[in-house]
Amino acid sequence: MHAQRTTPRPRAATGARAFRKPDEELAFATGDTELGAVLIARSTAGVCSILMGSNEDELCDDLEGRFPNHKLVRDDAGLAKDVRKVQRFIEKPAAGLDLALDVRGTPWQRRVWSALLGVPAGSTVTYAALAARLGEPGSARAVARACAENAIALAIPCHRVIRKDGTLSGYRWGVERKRALLAREAA
Repeated sequence: MHAQRTTPRPRAATGARAFRKPDEELAFATGDTELGAVLIARSTAGVCSILMGSNEDELCDDLEGRFPNHKLVRDDAGLAKDVRKVQRFIEKPAAGLDLALDVRGTPWQRRVWSALLGVPAGSTVTYAALAARLGEPGSARAVARACAENAIALAIPCHRVIRKDGTLSGYRWGVERKRALLAREAA
């Protein structure tokens, strides 16, 4: 499979990607969960990405797209503990997810993601309410965009953000995964 990735795809640095250090090494590992495949990537500072999807190849491609100028090195043994923590969180979200994070993004994205950390498991918040909490009541769409750019699924709980009418939408890893995560957290 993807033992080591040293040739990044050529892509322009935009949004959160512009803040990433070029040529930095990131270790990554994948695992299976009840909600599909998961990929965890870690820098020397902490977990910088938790991605969910249908298969490992999809997740590796997503990681390459998010970190185009990085050396991606598979390290299943070194990240086994992190993978188990994510698997355990998906099975029993009440236990929490204790991981050192390396949060990368624009100042606005970091504000949104920081506010999301205050939304407890089993609760939801609307995009508009989250924007209001940030003192930017007219920025619900910008909040939604920041949620879509979140590279650290589960640890930064974008799955807890819903539409004003209470319906689910806009989860990068699929509405069905979002529904399942919220149902597990509510149980």
